Amino acid sequence: MVALIRNVAPRFAEHRYAFKHTDQEVVDFYARSAANPIPNVPNFDSRHVVDGQRYIKFLEPIPPSSAGRKFELRSKVIGVYDKGKGSVVETETILAEKGGKAHVQIIGSMFFVGQGGWGGPKGPAAINYPPPDGKQPDAVHMMQTNKESSHLLNGDYNPLHATPEPGQKMGFGGAIMHGLFSWNSACHALLQTLGGSDPGNLKEFQARFAAPVKPGDKLVTEAWILGKMHDDWEEVRFATKVEGGKV
Repeated sequence: MVALIRNVAPRFAEHRYAFKHTDQEVVDFYARSAANPIPNVPNFDSRHVVDGQRYIKFLEPIPPSSAGRKFELRSKVIGVYDKGKGSVVETETILAEKGGKAHVQIIGSMFFVGQGGWGGPKGPAAINYPPPDGKQPDAVHMMQTNKESSHLLNGDYNPLHATPEPGQKMGFGGAIMHGLFSWNSACHALLQTLGGSDPGNLKEFQARFAAPVKPGDKLVTEAWILGKMHDDWEEVRFATKVEGGKV
């Protein structure tokens, strides 16, 4: 896991969130997910999908207010890969001002568990960013999750994060946290411990999801400053794990 950040320093504020069990349109999550199939590939089952990886790059500062502006999301599928034990769907989303410049680029991948072997392209090998060997982390942050933590108003209404049955069927033992919760929490922790809580000090952030997090787990994020500069940006490696458990 890697980030490009302007290094500064301290503190993390805990936030509590509410969960709306359905959205305003009251649309079945699984039916909505299947409503726009991808041409020339199998119809994947969204009852068995998890987050795979996320990357974000800030192209321009995001204004604190949208007053007098109109923004749009431009999304497209950029790859569908057959990994044997499952399939990966990779997407790109651009946040831009309508008719104007782009502010943010996001690359994401979804892993459809047990839905591979259909003869599609394998796709590129994943690039790993391991922590440096033998070096103590330059920053450590801990965050205690709770049941409220899993019920986020982030636009993802997958029942996997709200009720135990989907997670039990997938072998997770019950509901699991949104991957984006862990992703956002790790990013927030890095920015506050190393970037002075200034969003202008973060250029890129990327993480791969390796294991599920359950409500009530404590997340431990360790970060290493590599001393490698990319123009004005310093590379930081990090790993987030459940205390006493998996990365």
